[in-house]
Amino acid sequence: MTASSEPRRLPDFIGVGPPRTATTWLYEVMQGQVGFSDFRKETDFFTRFYGRGLEWYLQYFAACPRDLPMGEMSPLYFASDDARERIARVIPRCRIICSFRDPVERAWSHWRLLARSLRTRLDFEQAVERLRDIRETSRYGHYAANWIESFGRENVLLLFYEDLESNPQAFVDSVCDFIGGPRFSLSDSQAAGTRVHSVPARARHPALARNVRNAIGWLNDRRMHRAARLIRLSPIWRYSFEGGEPFARPTPEVDARIRASLIPDIEHLEKISGRDLSAWKTAPARAEPHRAGEVAPRRA
Repeated sequence: MTASSEPRRLPDFIGVGPPRTATTWLYEVMQGQVGFSDFRKETDFFTRFYGRGLEWYLQYFAACPRDLPMGEMSPLYFASDDARERIARVIPRCRIICSFRDPVERAWSHWRLLARSLRTRLDFEQAVERLRDIRETSRYGHYAANWIESFGRENVLLLFYEDLESNPQAFVDSVCDFIGGPRFSLSDSQAAGTRVHSVPARARHPALARNVRNAIGWLNDRRMHRAARLIRLSPIWRYSFEGGEPFARPTPEVDARIRASLIPDIEHLEKISGRDLSAWKTAPARAEPHRAGEVAPRRA
């Protein structure tokens, strides 16, 4: 059978997020162990680009080895009913990976990313209340239940950031087992001990940073991903975004108010997962002044 006559292959798994829960770290450490797009971690097909058609989407995976599980990490799918329904319709047997961390820490990391890239001028507490991206992706129990309803409990893996921090090798092993891929040692991964997408401070030059961000978005939307990546790795990116005013931690009072508002969904996730998440209900914000958005643990 020639390559052109081989049956069309659909992704075996999708990491749906939510954002800032180690999806980028997983993408980096699993490079070469599974089939990922060569061009970008997130295709956004099932949210932004569904109208471009399935063939457009599958071009991202054309070079993936056929003997390895194939998929993507697109954390903005988590709180999108459209994405969930489309994936269920197109890839009904898809394996879904959901990952969770302390919801206030996750929201705080998410807000910093949006604030640095000038996508919001709201302060942290206002953003949690008003910005759909942050508010909805913090509704862990609600959306986890929807993914399980659509794909079946056996096809949805629930991951927890605390497990990554305590035993990263076991964390990755659980993902490999779930998607049917070979286990591998994190000691062989250069990415395993690095920080990913740390956002400790605001953009140093906001106007220039906005232009750089818009240029990268324009290129990515037209599948000019290599050019976008060159800008992302260039000195102009560092000059625009790095070295600005450090973000100040939310006050204990703000932390407590946000945490209290999230308790119903935390308890919903407890019921779904069978996991004790009481630390998320009462723990104060972490003491470190600048927690990274997605922090890779030390190598196992």
